[in-house]
Amino acid sequence: MDEQSMNGDLAKVPRVGEGDYLTTNQGGRIGDNQNSLRAGARGPTLLEDFQLREKITHFDHERIPERVVHARGSGAHGSFQVYESMAEYTMAKVLQDPSVTTPVFVRFSTVSGARGSADTARDARGFAVKFYTEEGVWDLVSNNIPVFFIQDTVKFPDLVHAFKPEPHHEIPGASTAHDTFWDSISLTPESMHMIMWVMSDRGIPRSLSMMEGFGVNTFRFVNEQGVFRLVKFHWKPVLGVHSLVWDEAVKLAGRDPDFHRRDLWDAIEKGDYPEFELAVQLIDEADELSFDFDPLDATKIWPEELVPVKRVGKMTLNRNPENFFAETEQVAFHPGHVVPGIDFSNDPLLQGRLFSYLDTQINRFGSPNFAQIPINQPHAAVNNNNQDGHMRYRNKSGRVNYEPNMLNDGRPMEAPREASGYVSYPEQVSGPKVRQRSPTFADHYTQAAMFWRSQSPPEQDHIVEALQFELSKVETREIRERMVMHLARIDDGLAARVAPAVGVSVPSGVEAAVTTRLAPETSMANTVKDTAKGRRVAILVAAGVDGAQVTAMKTALSEAGVHAEVVAKHLGTVVGGGQEVAVDKTIAATGSVMYDAVYIPGGQQGIEALKMDGNAVHFVTEAFKHCKPLAAIGEAVDLVMPAVTAGARNGATPDSGQLGAQGVFISRQSSDVSALARQFIQGIAQHRFFNREQKDMIPA
Repeated sequence: MDEQSMNGDLAKVPRVGEGDYLTTNQGGRIGDNQNSLRAGARGPTLLEDFQLREKITHFDHERIPERVVHARGSGAHGSFQVYESMAEYTMAKVLQDPSVTTPVFVRFSTVSGARGSADTARDARGFAVKFYTEEGVWDLVSNNIPVFFIQDTVKFPDLVHAFKPEPHHEIPGASTAHDTFWDSISLTPESMHMIMWVMSDRGIPRSLSMMEGFGVNTFRFVNEQGVFRLVKFHWKPVLGVHSLVWDEAVKLAGRDPDFHRRDLWDAIEKGDYPEFELAVQLIDEADELSFDFDPLDATKIWPEELVPVKRVGKMTLNRNPENFFAETEQVAFHPGHVVPGIDFSNDPLLQGRLFSYLDTQINRFGSPNFAQIPINQPHAAVNNNNQDGHMRYRNKSGRVNYEPNMLNDGRPMEAPREASGYVSYPEQVSGPKVRQRSPTFADHYTQAAMFWRSQSPPEQDHIVEALQFELSKVETREIRERMVMHLARIDDGLAARVAPAVGVSVPSGVEAAVTTRLAPETSMANTVKDTAKGRRVAILVAAGVDGAQVTAMKTALSEAGVHAEVVAKHLGTVVGGGQEVAVDKTIAATGSVMYDAVYIPGGQQGIEALKMDGNAVHFVTEAFKHCKPLAAIGEAVDLVMPAVTAGARNGATPDSGQLGAQGVFISRQSSDVSALARQFIQGIAQHRFFNREQKDMIPA
């Protein structure tokens, strides 16, 4: 039987889960799944109970080793289409024909936490994409931060050991706020650029569909003429790049540790398909050494003013997995899975990853045959002489399992380049065997300073607060002093803001990095803010609410692609204005941190009830503290104003015009819902209003 006919036979096999009756793994029907086979009703259980043994044995072996890093993940299926042919730059067919739709599977993940950790921990995020191309699988293994902690993979075990829980007591989980991490980092100057990114709001994204992806490593594009260009890959979210605030992230970890996973799942189920544009930066071979950074250094970005970003295609995630374990947990990525036209550079971090990823997948699955798991199977034909081993079930028929041969007319045979046979770029390589770093990798502070100085004032405030939090958890004073010294080499003003909070002095005689270059693209203040699509709004109500104001706002929000949920003290309905309003969530079961914005409709009786409910007052005050858009109409204005007054700068309450600029949209005219909704939706698109940020003054 050849492989094609075997595949046809496999296609006829019923899918798991089909049929009405419970069966064993061998297909035998089970008549009693409640009781083991015993010698008498109170007698011993019999060893011959094959159904019990099969069921318990399978349960005992259900867990495969979790990933050492990126253990907590969320996945989705989708498709990719290129905008126009990239033949000038690469021969990769997946980047040639705009009419071709390529299936993809994406896995998002945190890095340091275990499978059971919370989604909203401060961390880098994985963003791995498996393209099922006609030339085989291409895995683009990315992060949501464009740089990395280290320049050479040989340091990766040390890095991971340092940020994982400390080995003597396994504390803390999913957090870098401890001595071993900062001890290691403070002795690794090359990590300073990455530290600035992770301590920024990029480390706590609002959602998986609102974060960028970066290939981090430098690859090569090779075209049909054999010309190569260095390439970095980017994923640009259509909804823009938005983040949580720290207090919100901490509270979400308790209220809903699955916040990101649930948000992605719900968005796809509702038809709010996450979209990302694939973009590339390209450097010609002749220009490789013409910059003040080394393009092969994974701790550096290629500033967009020097190397423009070209958007080349779009990926849409439009289907949730059918089974988490079979797909999201068993998907296996490897940066060495490439197609003709995509090749490797001498980036030392990438070179080590090419070994490490394959090795770790073999460890997880216990076999090199993980490519036969359905989620990992290429959609292109597979034809080789690999056979046998653990998990192997697609062995080729016939007597020939070697190459070259004549007994099978020479098949399978090597594919020439014109038949998409993979050919590595013939780079000239020479030099002594040495263990040393290129001197072009030696500058560890200039780009860290560029990132810091490119951030908006609120973003800089948040970086300072993150460093204060993390370093204040470090018990060893010497480690804190070393880190402040590094901060002084990035920016003396940054060091001066962090040092007092962590109980050390700013070192004297340390020169900060000198750079006039900025990278505006690194600041989320400059991201997309023209759409409210996919955001979630809480409508806070009580009995006596003006039902018409609820309906009108829900309609306007829905038309803008915003999802509104009615929140009240109890489930069921509340009555107001002669209308019944269905309640989606209770205040006790949710919180303002679960939403992007809050709307409070009027109705005197309803507002008086909310004023007397401490949870409702906290709901509004907390949303204000987190700089989220708020809208209130009629009597509801009186519920919002105490929070506004508490957070007012200089003790002066802004007038209604100023409030709109601070993301608080109010109208005492009950008939103004339509006008209020337009302003509110524009405010939701802005995401946050940090111009009103007064965290210490707001009791929430």
